Amino acid sequence: MFLSIFDIFKVSVGPSSSHTMGPMLAAGRFLDQVVGSELPAGPLTLGCRLYGSLAYTGEGHGTVRAVLCGLMGMRPESYDREAATIALDELASNGAVRLRNGRVVGLDPRTAVALAKGERLPAHPNGMTFSVRAGNTEVLAESYYSVGGGFVLTAAEMEAGPGKPQDQDVPYPFGTAVEMLAMGEDSGLSIAAMKGANEVARGTDDLDGRIMAIWDVMNRCIDRGLSTGGTLPGGLNVKRRAMGLNEKLTARAGANDAPLHSAVDWLQAYAMAVNEENAAGGQVVTAPTNGAAGVIPAVIRYYLDLVPGASPARVPEMLLTAAAIGGLIKYNASISGAEVGCQGEVGSASAMAAAALCAVLGGTNAQIENAAEIALEHHLGMTCDPIRGLVQVPCIERNGMGSVKAVAAASLAMLGDGQHIVPLDAAIETMRQTGRDMDERYKETSLGGLSVSLPEC
Repeated sequence: MFLSIFDIFKVSVGPSSSHTMGPMLAAGRFLDQVVGSELPAGPLTLGCRLYGSLAYTGEGHGTVRAVLCGLMGMRPESYDREAATIALDELASNGAVRLRNGRVVGLDPRTAVALAKGERLPAHPNGMTFSVRAGNTEVLAESYYSVGGGFVLTAAEMEAGPGKPQDQDVPYPFGTAVEMLAMGEDSGLSIAAMKGANEVARGTDDLDGRIMAIWDVMNRCIDRGLSTGGTLPGGLNVKRRAMGLNEKLTARAGANDAPLHSAVDWLQAYAMAVNEENAAGGQVVTAPTNGAAGVIPAVIRYYLDLVPGASPARVPEMLLTAAAIGGLIKYNASISGAEVGCQGEVGSASAMAAAALCAVLGGTNAQIENAAEIALEHHLGMTCDPIRGLVQVPCIERNGMGSVKAVAAASLAMLGDGQHIVPLDAAIETMRQTGRDMDERYKETSLGGLSVSLPEC
């Protein structure tokens, strides 16, 4: 399966690409199947059953709302929260939706989505089954898996697995970091140039323009977060802090006694701004997931605002480099917190961001690979334990820290020659094995870790 940069970076809706975006897209896919099927005459009813991590944290992550919105025909890229709230109020009154073919089917928001806590489908912790019933008889059903970053697969697609990169019709079909470095050595091209050539070979027009449009969504998200105060929804009463950080850092900018670590403070403010927007249900870009959406935008904004000689023209190079690393991680391990813990989300994002920054600082391909490995290595074993199932604590601050590690990793790699003991491929495989061995309580179920260490929450 060829993973485009636009598969890795997708416009999404908060708070979770796995728990919000994925289920909304799955609902849309099921609607397409319903419209294209021969169904019996008479009253029909839509329903959905959530399993595993989706069931445990579905309320906190907005999964139930996302499923209902998806079954009403909404999509993440055009989602409007206010319009969705109005539509859900109308659904509560009439209990039905009109399909594209004109047929009206029942959809009771009080009972349509069931949470099967303690049960899971076999292929992935984020499983769900959609169905159509005629009375008590099920006449159509399909199971889907939300596998991270907004990617959704049916049971059959999960079983088939992704195609090998070597089988793809692209000039640089690297499936491992070793292959990536070898192809770069043979061609004399950078990682970003090889990734860009693959995109063009697959028919992508105006590549830089489309990438800059993605960056524009990321950047506007930072600006919204830096200028919005208040308390985040969900019941934890988490105060938004990015605006306050912005005000304090702006006030001390240029002061003779401003500490050198002010750059780090800005970096964390950028990351937290994005993830506060995500927690509030705003528009973000999967990078590679919603839960880790702040790391890469923060590092790019850090580069543009605080690195001498930085140029916006190099943003496509950063995102292409990041996408190449993200594709390796997704293909060979996972970017799903429900599958491998937060090492697969913030850890992956930090590795991608480190590689991106290293590239525009003048790093060689070997140094870029080293930067990604350093960042990923120092997230290994990180659990996913959101309090109350909300993408707030520890998730927002965790993005800030992930961005700091990314910059540190890029800087450390630039001071070396690219030679190192642990290759990126080994770090990715270690993450996969660690995630496989990790107790389910620490993989987005909110049944362990910080989630249960603060009972007063």
